[in-house]
Amino acid sequence: MQPRQSQHTEPAGLVLGAHMSIAGGVDLAPLRGRQVGCRTIQLFTKSSNQWRARSLPSDEIHRFHANLQAAAIAPAVAHGAYLINLASTDPALHQKSMAACLEELERAETLSIPYLVIHPGAHMGAGEEAGLRQVANSFRKLLKRTKGYRVRVVLETTAGQGTALGHRFEQIAQLLDQIGLPERTGVCLDTCHLFAAGYDIRTTNGYSAVLRLFDQVVGLPSLKVIHLNDSKKELGCRVDRHEHIGKGAIGLEAFRCLVTDPRLRGIPMIIETPKDGDFVKADRRNLKTLRDLAKKQQNA
Repeated sequence: MQPRQSQHTEPAGLVLGAHMSIAGGVDLAPLRGRQVGCRTIQLFTKSSNQWRARSLPSDEIHRFHANLQAAAIAPAVAHGAYLINLASTDPALHQKSMAACLEELERAETLSIPYLVIHPGAHMGAGEEAGLRQVANSFRKLLKRTKGYRVRVVLETTAGQGTALGHRFEQIAQLLDQIGLPERTGVCLDTCHLFAAGYDIRTTNGYSAVLRLFDQVVGLPSLKVIHLNDSKKELGCRVDRHEHIGKGAIGLEAFRCLVTDPRLRGIPMIIETPKDGDFVKADRRNLKTLRDLAKKQQNA
């Protein structure tokens, strides 16, 4: 049975989507996105929990592009494997992370994916400054090695669990500054991670203050991708646990602010909410919640 054609009913400029599985091939991710009603999708281009990756056959790459076009999905966003830790000062782990990240960049470029979302990494006891320096040097080397590529490295804000870097706007700004290649870099804001890191976006005033701070410290032009996730845990917990939109500790108001903020028009907003065993039902429900918030504001 063919997946039904998605109906993009959100306001113009609002680009909503979800993370999609690549089980059976990357070319199937756009078809799954169409089933859910996505205008954008995020995907892993390889297994997220393995170092090695199978090659991408040319026919699979062709089908991926054809399926994106048929589903009217743009852009597709890639997410890097979780094993990568460019902040590590352990030589063996760092070398494996560099090789894996280079492969991620190459695969995203091959698939014509404009953004590769990567967690900055964890310093693992080496200290924040040493970790940040290692991350910046690593990305600078990787981006120079892939000179001429169009894909950007998009640094994701984190919850700050353990020794993870990237949970403060100042750290993200420092990394972007030290990498020094603004045309090849960007930022991904994750709402669950923001909240867990201590940024209170639950009210209109709180949201406005956090976005204003981000603009002052990092700059809104650097914002390329947004992850829309509620949080199972409380403000400032430093624990990354995603929840369905409006069903967690963040609540609906923050998401209403995000989907109606004219400054964020055109930026892909992607849910990574729980699938609950049925990705179509769960993702449709969360996307409908977001679209309803946008429409309610539009009709007010």
